[in-house]
Amino acid sequence: MATPVLGKHQIEKALHDERKDISSGRLKEENPLDTSVEFRRFCEACRRGDLKACQEQITKGININARDEFDYTPLILASLCGHYEVVQMLLEQGALCERDTFQGERCLYNALNDRIRNLLLSYDYSKSTDPLQPLAGHIASLWTREVPKTSDIEVHTSDATFQLHKFLLSARSPYFAKKLSAAPETTSWKLASTIPTPSFETCIRYLYFGDAAVATMDSEEEQEAVVAGIDKLSRQLEIPQLFEGILQSGDRRQARQRRTEEVERGRNQLAAWFEANVLRHKAGVDSAKASDVKWDRENGIFADVLLQADEEDEEDEDAAPEDADSDRPRIRKTDGAPNGIPIGHFQASRSPSRQWEPRRSTLFPAHRAMLLRSEVFATMFASPFREGQELHHLQLVPVDCSPDVLSIILRFLYTEKADFGLGIALDVLHAADMLFIERLKQRAALLISTLGNGSASIVESENPRGETDADETINVYDVVRAGWDTRVHRLEEFGARYIAYRLERYIDEPEFKDLVRESASRIQARQETDTVELVDDIRYYLSERFRLRFEDAGLDEMMDEDTGADLTVSELLKEGTPEDEGVDVHSGLTPPHESEEEAGFAPDLELLETQGVVRTLDGDIAGDEFAQDAMNYQILLGKIERLMENLGLDG
Repeated sequence: MATPVLGKHQIEKALHDERKDISSGRLKEENPLDTSVEFRRFCEACRRGDLKACQEQITKGININARDEFDYTPLILASLCGHYEVVQMLLEQGALCERDTFQGERCLYNALNDRIRNLLLSYDYSKSTDPLQPLAGHIASLWTREVPKTSDIEVHTSDATFQLHKFLLSARSPYFAKKLSAAPETTSWKLASTIPTPSFETCIRYLYFGDAAVATMDSEEEQEAVVAGIDKLSRQLEIPQLFEGILQSGDRRQARQRRTEEVERGRNQLAAWFEANVLRHKAGVDSAKASDVKWDRENGIFADVLLQADEEDEEDEDAAPEDADSDRPRIRKTDGAPNGIPIGHFQASRSPSRQWEPRRSTLFPAHRAMLLRSEVFATMFASPFREGQELHHLQLVPVDCSPDVLSIILRFLYTEKADFGLGIALDVLHAADMLFIERLKQRAALLISTLGNGSASIVESENPRGETDADETINVYDVVRAGWDTRVHRLEEFGARYIAYRLERYIDEPEFKDLVRESASRIQARQETDTVELVDDIRYYLSERFRLRFEDAGLDEMMDEDTGADLTVSELLKEGTPEDEGVDVHSGLTPPHESEEEAGFAPDLELLETQGVVRTLDGDIAGDEFAQDAMNYQILLGKIERLMENLGLDG
């Protein structure tokens, strides 16, 4: 049963009401007009279904919810043109599809099929319009979370005590930023007794990304006192938006808009604080001397843990000296929580003069409160081991990734932002999996499967024989193995499709043979009837690859499995064009019943090549490109079968 959507007149009324609210200033324009060349390219990529081009523009910071001069948003264009994968990617990246808005209803109304329409409906408000909710939810839980203890300042009211975090107060309130900067050792703050506790609680809820609402009191006098206290605190703490938001009233959409704006403002404040403090104070040291670094717990950026990331070895490890610290436990995917080493005041000694280049490490001062977003860190800091204890100096926790990857992870934990390129995406994927940061892992997988250009079905159908740019930075074997190791099915599908669209390049490589063998070995207690999942997926996408060519020519019935066996090469060649007459497509010679004298000439193969004769992968002459595709399809299937036979595998 089809999902009901609004009719034309209802959509026009929704548009009129929305524009009226926007012009009056009650609502913010969620779909601003964008006539830039970059946005036009983005819209064109959505029309074509080009995932790679779409992701590249999103990475550059394009507004995916803008509209073009024809009032089309990228989501509407992808939905209208039937590109399911592009629609899914846009929704995952925060594209809006609100049923009570003009553009949202228009997107649903124009969806090419029910599959896309149901996908649009499945992305409700929490998914599509509030991508910062995980960050906001975590920070909101900090001021009530007791285990593990992460607070470092107590604020006392007349009848209550609040356990809070200096770094968050400093990032969100200019008043606290100045006060704590002047006295970073402050551990207690007394609120004026004239301020009601509910007033301060409302302010703290706002600073901690919560939904700040005035508590309902028993009497009108108490209610007025609470509101007056909020007004006074909002001016003292220099957060005027709090009181302004409380005074404003409106419908559900206006309240949601204010909430979204406040969370965005808070994220930007926290991001600026992170850049100016955490990243600014990272320190490079020799790995062998990392344990000698001392950083007092009372520090100006309120850090309570040090994370160590070692640079990758670029030279032969045999040339390095014995490093007494090289076997120190680290956070690894297969290890438990490491045993940290206590360190103190930040004082790194220089390494003595050596003939070799010592390995370098980068130390990042961080806050346990934000690291708790990783299940690994949450378990570590709540444990009775050394990492869960508070010492005079900050604990040093090594993390098994490069400094660049660790900076990406920290930025994501603090700000929900994750901007990185394809070249480092696999490293980020493995590190996020190691630390159990699921959202970052999925974001890395999305980046690989889009920028890797293995899922752009329309683009690939226009380029069906596997030609790709020479500057590709992706290793598909690593991607498939990463999909297996991190349990990300999206990457397994991507790898199979990527290989299928370029199978002639990979089919004879020894590493591809090893990959097939690994895929078969992933089935424990393998039976003779078990198939190889990777090979099954490659066969499926190989069929899709060539089917697209035939569908473009109206010949899709030739490979329709429902009508019987696939069209054989010989059957297709019976439909050869007049130009094919008199030529044996298998040998490139004249038919066997004719002699060279009867034919009048002997074919010159070099001449045929220069005249643009279409050849198959085996070098045989094909009548046209469609005959070539049909023959290549059979050739590649045959090569897969021979590979399976050589490996002793069935299926």
